[in-house]
Amino acid sequence: MHICMIAPEQFPVPGDGSVEICIWAIARKLARRHKVTIVSRKAPGFPDTEEQEQVRIIRLASGTPARYLASVLDYLETEHFDVIQVDNRPLLMSSVKRRHPYTPVVLFLHSLTFVPAELRIARSLARANLIAVNSRSLQRKLARRFPGLGGIIRVVPLGADLSRFSPANLPEKQQMRRLYRLSPVFTVLFVGRIIPRKGVPVLIRATRLLNKRLPAQLIIAGHGKPPYIRQLKAMARRLGVRAVFIGRVAHEDIHGLYHAADVFVCPSQRHESFGLVNVEAMASGLPVIASNNGGIREIIVPGHNGYLVQRYREALPFAKALLQLGREPQLAARIGLQGRRDALQNFGWQHTAAALEELYRFLLLN
Repeated sequence: MHICMIAPEQFPVPGDGSVEICIWAIARKLARRHKVTIVSRKAPGFPDTEEQEQVRIIRLASGTPARYLASVLDYLETEHFDVIQVDNRPLLMSSVKRRHPYTPVVLFLHSLTFVPAELRIARSLARANLIAVNSRSLQRKLARRFPGLGGIIRVVPLGADLSRFSPANLPEKQQMRRLYRLSPVFTVLFVGRIIPRKGVPVLIRATRLLNKRLPAQLIIAGHGKPPYIRQLKAMARRLGVRAVFIGRVAHEDIHGLYHAADVFVCPSQRHESFGLVNVEAMASGLPVIASNNGGIREIIVPGHNGYLVQRYREALPFAKALLQLGREPQLAARIGLQGRRDALQNFGWQHTAAALEELYRFLLLN
């Protein structure tokens, strides 16, 4: 098959945005068996056309969604594709389908961010031949919001690079802690966008409670608005929490941070469609403590490969789970090892690519 994957206009591919990470990882797997073209936006430092790992990347003029849409539609007139996949942009997908009514078009939704309950969105979604979503939780929410779509929604879970995200041995852990100037105490890791809905204040308060029983430090990796970062740093100082704010780390380097930690915490305060960072942590052999919401509960099995926190707006339940793992390193190692096994079995990018390939074939045969 000749497959076209159209990325959103916001960030270039390859890139550090979660959607762009997924597109690039899936495309590289599909390119082992098919001809794959990624359409992305132009960006400084990136050539307009290139080939990496058998994937052709075409970068088009952007700046606004309307300009990018026009660039995409113009480009699609120059090539023939067997299947077109549009990621996370229903309106763009709808325009592509109108222009190419006889080509199967798949919309891969990663969240509900771009699907408000509006009539024009409902009409756009209905034009897709199939809608892929990354979790059953997102499938249910989408089907409730747009009841007429139930028959065309399919669940395709995401994955992780299982060779890069892998457990660290002791020398590797010590090396990464020296790199980030960390002390040799129990180390808690957060990775993600630093915005209120991700729950970093809850984690800082939980670490303060943990410190009353067990010395610990907190690594916070990700980008956010400077005023909010300053607010969080001030909060950590006020509560006496040793918190190291790493800032933005390129995704190609992020696996080293998992090597530096003893446990990963995902304290999201709102619905998470999937929670890619949890899979990356599991693949890295870390026990995961996460909020019991959305697609996270389809990844984490409590007491088996991590812990789910029901009262995730409170710090105390996170602190209790952290204390148990900090005091029982053998338990932490067992849960981390099981997480690695589960990631190997269920969450490799090859599984995601194979599921999409099956959907493409279904569309071409029907």
